[in-house]
Amino acid sequence: MSEQPSEPTRLSAKQHGVTRKRIDPNALDVTDHLTDAGFQALLVGGCVRDLLLGVQPKDFDVATSATPEEVRRLFRRSRLVGRRFRIAHVRYGRDIIEVSTFRKSQSSEAHDERLHDASGLILRDNVYGSLHEDAFRRDFTVNALYYDPVSGEVLDFVGGLKDLAANQLRFIGEPRVRIREDPVRILRAVRFQAKLGFSLDPAIVAEFPQTAPLLAAIPSARLFDEVLKLFMSGYAAKAWELLAPSPLCAALFPVTPPEANLVQLTMANTDARIAENKPVTPGFLIAVLLWEDYLARTAMYAVTSRPAEARALAASEAVSMQQQVTSIPRRFSHFARDVWSLQGRLETRLARSVSRVYQHVRFRAAYDFLVFRAASDHAPEIAEAAAWWTTYQECDPEEREAMVDARRSTQPKRKRRRRRRSKSSGN
Repeated sequence: MSEQPSEPTRLSAKQHGVTRKRIDPNALDVTDHLTDAGFQALLVGGCVRDLLLGVQPKDFDVATSATPEEVRRLFRRSRLVGRRFRIAHVRYGRDIIEVSTFRKSQSSEAHDERLHDASGLILRDNVYGSLHEDAFRRDFTVNALYYDPVSGEVLDFVGGLKDLAANQLRFIGEPRVRIREDPVRILRAVRFQAKLGFSLDPAIVAEFPQTAPLLAAIPSARLFDEVLKLFMSGYAAKAWELLAPSPLCAALFPVTPPEANLVQLTMANTDARIAENKPVTPGFLIAVLLWEDYLARTAMYAVTSRPAEARALAASEAVSMQQQVTSIPRRFSHFARDVWSLQGRLETRLARSVSRVYQHVRFRAAYDFLVFRAASDHAPEIAEAAAWWTTYQECDPEEREAMVDARRSTQPKRKRRRRRRSKSSGN
């Protein structure tokens, strides 16, 4: 795609139908202040794309000719973030408006602040440029649309409006080059395909096999953030459907069977909970994605170790292996380990421990996990345990006690250990 200076395609407010009432007033306040200070300032990216699609954006981003330091001086409640791409966050209560400075495209000859590694991966990019150059620096054509709050026009330098009308995701420039600049762009392609229902440019799909190994060079913390965006934004089931048969799945989750029913059920349930504004946690997804590996390691260690020790070793190794690819914050790994450790207790339902299990802080998550296992594995004993716990939660205290008594009558009595009397002289 040519990057020669050219006039953008312009859509007037009358043509595109987007009104200021649909725009976050805080985002407009940012653009107004920047404009009043003599800078260019426009809305950019996904918010413009979604407005044109008739979808209300969740976030509004601003692109400006002001440098991050100039933005910081202009807005008292702001801070600069990022080394790789330095941007400003302007805070309005809990609302944050992300403000980025126009940057030069990657083919620019300027190298003073742009750093690549030997493979072409961008390590740092703070080379500032013009609005036109900024458009060609972005990833997808449909994400390189600008809305000018002053004129009310939408500006398109890269053919984004045409691709938006065709429901197509296409990189700006040569896909292979853009992906090597930042391999995470391939995951963004899958995410936007799942979110928007657009088709991927065949040239992007063709890069999947070559891109999967390149993800190993991406910091594990950044990959974890991308995983959250894939599966915690309301379209996890579709994202997994697209990801599972591709080489990208093995690169991100090397121990997760791509055809696992448990994963598919959980992704769909996650979407449903998000749609109903119910809480979701990455810890639960981690427990699901690593479950098969945890089981396999537990069985391996059970040959030479006691059951509790085998489970602990298996949990530690399963988490540790995944952390070599994507980081897992401790609060989420602990959540997953609690869910795993409770599965055996939920299955056996020992009368003496039912009450303690029910009062465990992770009981509800572990119970949900058991229900998904019953639906995915079709194992009669798992289904029976899940049904028992469902009934137990719905009962009053007297009925619960009766259920526990019924379990007690079918379970062998616990043998008491005989205390050995110590031998001592003179007694």
